[in-house]
Amino acid sequence: MLLVRSMVERVAQKAGFGLDDARSASLELTASPVLQTGPHTLLLFEPDAFYTHLFSLMGLQSSGRRWHVTYAGSTMSFKESAKKGPGWLKMEGEVLNLFGLPRSRMDGRSICCSDGPYQFALSNSAGVEAPTGAAKRLLEELPPTLFPSASEAIKVANAKLWSSHFGRSVNLLQLDDFDVAGLIADHLEDPTSWLYEFFIAERHAAVLPDAIDRLNAGPWRGWVRSTTDYFWYVGPERVLPLVLDDGNLRDVASTDVMVKFAPDKIASAIRDRKLLPTLFLAFLVLSILPGIRALGGCRQPVYLPVLRYLAALCVERSGDGDLLNDLRQDNYPGMWGHRVLRPSAGDPFHDINGSGGILALVEDYGSLPLFEASGDLTSFTGDTLWSEMSKHLASGEIKVSAAEWKWSGV
Repeated sequence: MLLVRSMVERVAQKAGFGLDDARSASLELTASPVLQTGPHTLLLFEPDAFYTHLFSLMGLQSSGRRWHVTYAGSTMSFKESAKKGPGWLKMEGEVLNLFGLPRSRMDGRSICCSDGPYQFALSNSAGVEAPTGAAKRLLEELPPTLFPSASEAIKVANAKLWSSHFGRSVNLLQLDDFDVAGLIADHLEDPTSWLYEFFIAERHAAVLPDAIDRLNAGPWRGWVRSTTDYFWYVGPERVLPLVLDDGNLRDVASTDVMVKFAPDKIASAIRDRKLLPTLFLAFLVLSILPGIRALGGCRQPVYLPVLRYLAALCVERSGDGDLLNDLRQDNYPGMWGHRVLRPSAGDPFHDINGSGGILALVEDYGSLPLFEASGDLTSFTGDTLWSEMSKHLASGEIKVSAAEWKWSGV
């Protein structure tokens, strides 16, 4: 938790807050250890993001908190054909291209890579920039700066939009993948940390990839994907998966990308902005080890307990009984907190104008029963993994007593 606090203070000061404010953010997180881990890197007024932040704001205001601490993943790629995700904004029924990028600049490119410049455009399918009055007004609010990466552009824009629309009673603090990678480097540069000791014992290193492979060979398939071992490598245009092989993290397709699996080498590559963490490592240092509750999407109520199960396997292998007991005492590690508010025809700009502002909108939603505010729950009922989970529960292949579930805190 002390390392998390130091990281929060660094991020807050980098975002322009003074030292006293930065310290108040870290102290508040210690006193009330909750952070928002969904949605991914999306513009604040993208409906998925907007209603998630609105829901968090309701909770923050009701508990008298001043800081909205969020972690938004940014290792994902643009999806040009799907017309959704970090490169798009649905506005007044029309889908706008956030940066006006052609397909060649989108498909397969990771939004965290510095392959810019990126500049906001809000263009429609015909290439017309800001085609409506509302789009023009929003574009005027977005920073006109050229950014090296799409994720950095969205992060800066969100800070500006939060300040102008959500008010200053609650401050937004955005943690990104590079911030979390830096937190991991802090662990690996401390020879007394558990993560340092685990990484330096190479006989332990294969525990995690092997355990994930076993999960994906059975009824828990898909909840924790086997995409890369421990870290992603940040290439010029996309992040590359790595495999742990003979004491090295290497790219399966190239001999040019290789990092020795040793704390000092990994920390150095992180400081050079060459490595970003997997979901497991991000949640390990942000939630599991410091005991911070994570509010995430519809899949997190399952995958976070499974990540905690994987962490417990690693801790057992390391022989740290005290840490294992601490993990057992963490009764409420995560909660559903993304897409909880899901109006059937949600349009942030229409809602804001119709209610007379964000604060009035918070009151409007606060007066609704949850079953009305959460809509039809399609994020669960229409999700393939939840459908498979339902079948496995019905057949008895997965039970509440399963070893993978005992770390859920439920």
